[in-house]
This record gives sequence, C-alpha cells and structure tokens, in this order.
Amino acid sequence: MAGRYATALFELARDGKAVDAVKADMDRFDALVASSPDLQRLVRSPVFGAEDQLRALTAVLEKAEIKGLAANFLRLVTANRRLFAVGDMIRAFRKLYARYKGEVTAAVTVAETMSEAHLGTLTDALKSVTGQNVQVEMKIDPAIIGGLIVKIGSRMVDASLKTKLNSIRHAMKEVG
Repeated sequence: MAGRYATALFELARDGKAVDAVKADMDRFDALVASSPDLQRLVRSPVFGAEDQLRALTAVLEKAEIKGLAANFLRLVTANRRLFAVGDMIRAFRKLYARYKGEVTAAVTVAETMSEAHLGTLTDALKSVTGQNVQVEMKIDPAIIGGLIVKIGSRMVDASLKTKLNSIRHAMKEVG
C-alpha cells in the first residue's frame, strides 16, 4: 500500500515538475514526526478519528509551512485513514526520488558517529565503486565495536571488529 501511495505522489510531483519541492516537504514532515512524541502519537494512534487527525495535521502543516502537493497528499492519506503508514510512504518516495536522480543509498552501520571528513571520504569511495551518486544513511550500533558495515542494494561489506573477532574465535575452535 505504501508503495502505491508513494508512486502516485512521485508521478504527480514529476508531472508537476515539483519533485524536489515535494521531497523537501516530505523530509520536513518526517523530521517533525521524528522529533515530536505528540505528533508520533497522532500519526500512529488509531484512537484519533479522521476528522481530529485532519484538524491537527492541518495546523501542523500550516505551522511547518508545508503546502501544495505534499500537504494535499498528507491530507488525503489522513482522510483515507492511512496516516499510520506515512513513514513507509516517505521511505518509498525517497527510493523513487533517488532512482530519479541517479543516486543509490548506502546503509552504513558504525560503532560511533563519524566525523564529516571521514563521512566525505567514505561517500567518495562508495561513489567511485558504484559509479553513481551515493546517499549515505548512517546508523550507530555500538555492538559492532569498531569498523563499519556497508549495504548497497543486495551487496554488503562487513568490516566490523565484532565480525572479525567472531571469525577469529571460530578459527580458534577449529584448531583446538
């Protein structure tokens, strides 16, 4: 369902030559939801009726200055009682946008936050490997201890310290 909604939004945005503006508005709405527990409750809770959700959403959109196609889309999703799936819709829209822009997304897991310099170096290396612009989605997971795990599409490179230690442990068991 989320894919169908995202595809419809993307096609409307592309036809209206507003793809970048719609993406910016959807990203802004996604950031608002992520930063507000009250807005998360409004989006996810089935307790609120469609009219209450629509009233609250309209106020949020006006305050955030989200207008046009993105605002109309969010209102439609709310009226259709699908606001709970808006996060999935935004993720699907981002994938369509990236394909449209000739970008690939790399999911990178690191043990701690990377500096801007290291992130730039990583992005450049991934760009040279893929031959495309690379959008990096960073995830912090202290359990990997060090190193990084990179996933691009179906390809994965696991250079984490945790994996290296596990393989040493496994090799030691075979020897003994």
